[in-house]
Amino acid sequence: MVYGDLQFFDIIIFAVIAVFIIYRLRSVLGKRTGFQKSAPEQNFIKKESDQSEQTIPQLSDKEQKFEVVYKKTPSFDHKAFLEGAKKAFEIIITAFNKGDKNTLKNLVSKDVYGAFESAIDSGSNNPNSQFYSLIIDGVEDASVENGIITISVNFVSEQILGDNEDKIYKNKDTWVFENQQLNTPNWVLVST
Repeated sequence: MVYGDLQFFDIIIFAVIAVFIIYRLRSVLGKRTGFQKSAPEQNFIKKESDQSEQTIPQLSDKEQKFEVVYKKTPSFDHKAFLEGAKKAFEIIITAFNKGDKNTLKNLVSKDVYGAFESAIDSGSNNPNSQFYSLIIDGVEDASVENGIITISVNFVSEQILGDNEDKIYKNKDTWVFENQQLNTPNWVLVST
């Protein structure tokens, strides 16, 4: 009889352990009351609200025009655009000064290329000119129409002739960039 009592005692111990585990799991996981939405509905609603809610990053006073672009193109990154615009400005002006038409052809529209080409052919460029400083002075305008993003950027540049720091020329320019393929980094200078 002692052996039979041990089996009964083991069953009681296992039952107590099972009740304890169920109690702990319920306190950790909670219980369904019937008023909660099922998990698939909650996930679906959350995804819908994520898509309709667009986050516009904090923009400085000179960058407020970017709001229009963010509303129509959520994947737009104004910081990357401004860095790219600054690099493009330097590359285009350097190519113009050196008379490098091949580089210009890939970065500017046909109309702008025609203007640069005429200026280079007439000798208006100066191969001795080089950058001294360049800053972006703000965004003048930004729009998205028919899938084309157009952004006007104000630049303030200083160029030096040769190595003579007494001959520094300051220029203010407004350049207009266009991107005809949304979500790609393919920007073209369409106006100066």
